[in-house]
Amino acid sequence: MALFVLGGCGESEFEYSSHRVRLVYDNSLHLDATLSVSMNAMAPGTFCRVSVSGNYFTFTNSHGQSSRQPMTSVEQQRLPILGVNNESGVIVGFGLLSDPPVFYAYDAQCPNCYENDSRPRYLLSMTSDGKAKCSRCGRTYDMNNSGIIIDGGPGEKLYRYHASTTGPNGILSVNN
Repeated sequence: MALFVLGGCGESEFEYSSHRVRLVYDNSLHLDATLSVSMNAMAPGTFCRVSVSGNYFTFTNSHGQSSRQPMTSVEQQRLPILGVNNESGVIVGFGLLSDPPVFYAYDAQCPNCYENDSRPRYLLSMTSDGKAKCSRCGRTYDMNNSGIIIDGGPGEKLYRYHASTTGPNGILSVNN
């Protein structure tokens, strides 16, 4: 019995980051088109950075579209926490490599550069094919495949958070 219990533990305990994150966004109130594409399981491979500036949410997707929405009073009271740097935000979207598609949420910071000096200033850029790249260290991460490194030096994959969506014009939830 003890071997079964010990054997049940594995890599999954390290799959999600322990950095604080808390986001609940109701897209049925805002109908933000930039975000809704990344929350659509029928359009996997499009990712969207969600960040906060003042009392506004900013959305930038991997196809270069961006938008900005004012926070409702309820959203302001919930006070979103978006990973290692609240201003950088989180990246959400459905991956291309599984059926059904997996909904991912990643920190928008390069985990390897952040771990090297604990400064949240290494914002990742996104490409239209679901990749995230750090301009400082040159690593490229595959957001379609659990955030693994596909180019550059060895290191850790992207910080991943628990996430769910109820659809393109539904609720986005990111937490840990």
